[in-house]
Amino acid sequence: MARLNDMGGPEMAPHTPPSANRSSRGLDRTGGQSVSAGDGASEDSRAPASGSAAVVVTQIHGRVREDELLGHQRDTLVLTAAERRWGRRRVTTSGGRVLALALPTGSLLVPGQILHVGPNWYVMVEAAPEPVLAVTPRSREEALRLAFEVGNRHFSFALDGDRLLVPDDPAMERLLSRADAPFTRERAVFVPVGLGHRHEP
Repeated sequence: MARLNDMGGPEMAPHTPPSANRSSRGLDRTGGQSVSAGDGASEDSRAPASGSAAVVVTQIHGRVREDELLGHQRDTLVLTAAERRWGRRRVTTSGGRVLALALPTGSLLVPGQILHVGPNWYVMVEAAPEPVLAVTPRSREEALRLAFEVGNRHFSFALDGDRLLVPDDPAMERLLSRADAPFTRERAVFVPVGLGHRHEP
């Protein structure tokens, strides 16, 4: 998985999954430029960038056709749901390339997006498995009630077939226990239905 390094942003999310190199699909394109700590060296299309250089990504825009990526080396940036909302970070891809994200405020990276296209390589966003509570509602009514309660506490939830996935957080565990809702602890890809924001006390 990609390693996140601080670039003046918040601390790493508490549940950071181990390194992984997983597959995903989707097409989107980001503009960017290559910069160097020294003399502005150009992008290296054959090897990962060194620690002294980074590709600056300032926006996500447009679409990339699959035929445009033919012959390009595929690289991935594997992030948790929380990390995909950090638009101003210095990150390292699975292949070792360094990217400096400088996206507009409020940007959200989506699994399957093409984050950057280089001369002969591209970087795709992937979702990392992370700790979740998997809830199996016993009825449609219970599912709706739980989804409402989760959202009312400013948390996000994801759908996985007939199950609801919520962050593995003490507040969510207390909620599910009080509701007597059956749940298990798992590691799973978490792609929220909405953009819930937790309000810290």
